[in-house]
Amino acid sequence: MKNEPIALQADPQDPEDFDVSVEGLDRGQKAREIRRVRNRLGLSQPEFARRFRVPVGTLRDWEQARTAPPDFALAYVRVIERHPDMVLRAIG
Repeated sequence: MKNEPIALQADPQDPEDFDVSVEGLDRGQKAREIRRVRNRLGLSQPEFARRFRVPVGTLRDWEQARTAPPDFALAYVRVIERHPDMVLRAIG
């Protein structure tokens, strides 16, 4: 992580702040998008995971930005956002 480009510098006045890498910022933005979609649908993590067949641990990792979702998974979440009923029928 020390060799990654820095997207946001830490605030030198805040001892708990830290540099954010470009990769970390990207993970955070994807995490926010996934969380927003799930919340918009009014589903808990276990409900969303069960309904759309995503392992709940994987969903938690994505939403907490521990790991970045692969591009196909982010596309799947975007389709769920626009057409949740169609997705449910398709995976029925």
